[in-house]
Amino acid sequence: MTFYYPKNFRANGWGWHRTANAASAVRGFLSKERGGEGSTEPLIGNGSLYPKLPLEDDSTFSGVKLYPSLPVEEYESGAVEEVVEEACAAVNVNLEDAVQQVELDHQLGETRPSSFGPSTYQDFKDIRSRCLAEGRLFEDPEFPAVERSLFYKERLDRNLQWLRPSEICEDPQLFVEGYSRFDVQQGELGDCWLLAAVANLTLHRKLFFQVVPDDQSFDEDYAGVFHFRFWQYGRWVDVVIDDRLPTYRGKLVFLHSSERNEFWSALLEKAYAKLHGSYEALKGGSTCEAMEDFTGGVTEMYEINELPPNFYTILLKAYERNSLMGCSIEPDPNILEAETPVGLIRGHAYSVTRVKYVDIETPGRAGKIPLLRLRNPWGNEAEWNGPWSDKSPEWRFIPESEKEELGLTFDDDGEFWMSFKDFCSHFDRVEICNLNPDSLDPDECPEGCTKKWEMSVFEGEWVRGVTAGGCRNYLETFWKNPQYTVTLKDPDEGDAENKCTIIVALMQKNRRSQRHQGLECLTIGFAVYRLPDYGHVPKPLDVNFFKYNASVGRSQAFINLREVSARFKFEPGQYVIVPSTFDRDEEGEFLLRVFSEKSNNMAENDEEVGMGDVDDRVKEIAPNPEPADPVRDFFTRLAGADGEVDWQELKEILDYAMREELKGEGFSKDVCRSMIAMLDKDNSGGLGFDEFKSLWIDLRNWRAVFRLYDTEGRGAIPPQHLRDALHSAGYTVNAHVLNVLAHRYGSHDGYIQFDDFIMCAVRLKTMIDTFEGRSSGGEYATFSLDEWLNRTVYS
Repeated sequence: MTFYYPKNFRANGWGWHRTANAASAVRGFLSKERGGEGSTEPLIGNGSLYPKLPLEDDSTFSGVKLYPSLPVEEYESGAVEEVVEEACAAVNVNLEDAVQQVELDHQLGETRPSSFGPSTYQDFKDIRSRCLAEGRLFEDPEFPAVERSLFYKERLDRNLQWLRPSEICEDPQLFVEGYSRFDVQQGELGDCWLLAAVANLTLHRKLFFQVVPDDQSFDEDYAGVFHFRFWQYGRWVDVVIDDRLPTYRGKLVFLHSSERNEFWSALLEKAYAKLHGSYEALKGGSTCEAMEDFTGGVTEMYEINELPPNFYTILLKAYERNSLMGCSIEPDPNILEAETPVGLIRGHAYSVTRVKYVDIETPGRAGKIPLLRLRNPWGNEAEWNGPWSDKSPEWRFIPESEKEELGLTFDDDGEFWMSFKDFCSHFDRVEICNLNPDSLDPDECPEGCTKKWEMSVFEGEWVRGVTAGGCRNYLETFWKNPQYTVTLKDPDEGDAENKCTIIVALMQKNRRSQRHQGLECLTIGFAVYRLPDYGHVPKPLDVNFFKYNASVGRSQAFINLREVSARFKFEPGQYVIVPSTFDRDEEGEFLLRVFSEKSNNMAENDEEVGMGDVDDRVKEIAPNPEPADPVRDFFTRLAGADGEVDWQELKEILDYAMREELKGEGFSKDVCRSMIAMLDKDNSGGLGFDEFKSLWIDLRNWRAVFRLYDTEGRGAIPPQHLRDALHSAGYTVNAHVLNVLAHRYGSHDGYIQFDDFIMCAVRLKTMIDTFEGRSSGGEYATFSLDEWLNRTVYS
């Protein structure tokens, strides 16, 4: 089968391919990935990680004409344009996530039990107080000073020794003369992406101390324990560590400061390694990923040669909202000197510190000119020397009052101004990290930078066979993915088109910390659909909607990165976002965030959990609600003088009555106890005949549903039919509940056996009845702890 080459190599980290000799560049990259010339590891051909390479003269591969990976037949058959454009193949092969047992150990977020990464909450102040009282230094049991905290796959070529700072140098300090980017020196770990983000963090005081709390030191109350805060999937996490650091011959081997007795950066790296399971888990990543973990923001990346026409407005609004902005020039391997003739440094990250339309008065006319102020983090004389640079003649056309407002200085401090036109001519890439509304204190924001993004957040999950529907290529299952509605009412302030700006960001969770299991990032993306202003559409949107409606926006490609994001301008209205993996049946958790200039109302586009009508087909299969005579006689014989059956006697009755579906195995004691609890209103532990009759009616219906959806004749309901089966049984559930039920009652392959389906139906009915009995018809119910325990523990 023939495949075209992946679209958008840049998104997979191959940005330097965009030249006429792209094929040569890719070939060199693959050779390096494989381990150099002579290596036998397959990289191309059948079963390899990468697509077949083009010939040197293959014109479709040079420049930007790179196509999605789809079989040739898909193109020849005239598949719809949307499917073709969405089918952007990832370069890496992603392994399927292991099925997690929700009821026992499945927790969203960062504190799931695991032998890697923090599994329990550790209170920094409590630990420090106990250590000081006991006169000992803290040793972290969660991240011990052993080899598995360093590497999960590699083997050490020498013995590293874990030492405390006091064993490395005299007079250790957290900070020496404050903090700066010069405190960030790379060691032997390939985490330069993290270092660049840490260096950026030092430029923003409040953000820095949000990550590096200032309530700790090597002097006052020192107990060998430190803590750092990171944003993880919608919440801030406090990571506690001891201060034992890996060294070789008395020197730090990983991140360190230029000052031998300064340790904040080394300890920060250790805390980040603990969060992800090991130091090795930090090898390879993007600066955007770390910046998001340090700020809770959403990052956008722009290539200068692909800028939207309103890009200066985007920069201006980002500055007004205190977004962190950086830019860079791609290094040129053919040019030895890093510094360009205009004073800019190739391969170097600059910070954008001001964006402003500046008043200008020339002899001919007066007006405004779009300018940007940039900073070279080196803070030295390496500065732009073109128009609007320090002391350039252009400044004489700026009124003195405007210069004063700009705080204009012409020192060799690495900070300079340039026009937007020159900015676009000399830089190659811009990154914008849009901050959470709560990231900055308004009192600390510069004048004119007090606006905030509006943000909505939802957590979700793709579960194999249930809600992991894959991309739009898999039309029959695409609708099964989680769906979210976003309502946009108010256009952006001053927008000439009366449209609304939104940034959609889809982040997959916990993949880096699962690297030790061989799991890498899934290939993810999303699509956005406009809902009609009139008429009825189903909730969730079904296969027919997607068959006849095209998306109005989508992620640029399906990429195996932690997060994909895209910016859109939509007319006011209601939209549905569908996040998905590229292939169906790939499991993973995700976080979906929507940023907008004005408020957005975001909700799950799904059914309300509750009771509905039983399917007419079920009523036809089970027309007689009365227990048959043998079953009634059996009940009377077992009930005895008190006229009730306990769970063991109920099991005997039902094992006999349902022997065909149970195949001789019988109901489990948990199912029978739950059936008793479902109808045992007086908590006597038994059922009278009237209660048994009510149970029997439910059981006959549930058995009929099971027979209806055992479509493969293997005595189990396939996971893709679970929602439909519950509908037929008279239940409506949303994607969240559906995922939990699939985890709890599905077998290792996702199929639901008869015994488990009955248990699922019993639990659903019990909990819905319990809720409705206390809710007075509303969305909420109030229980005392005693009442809640009585219902949940017993049932």
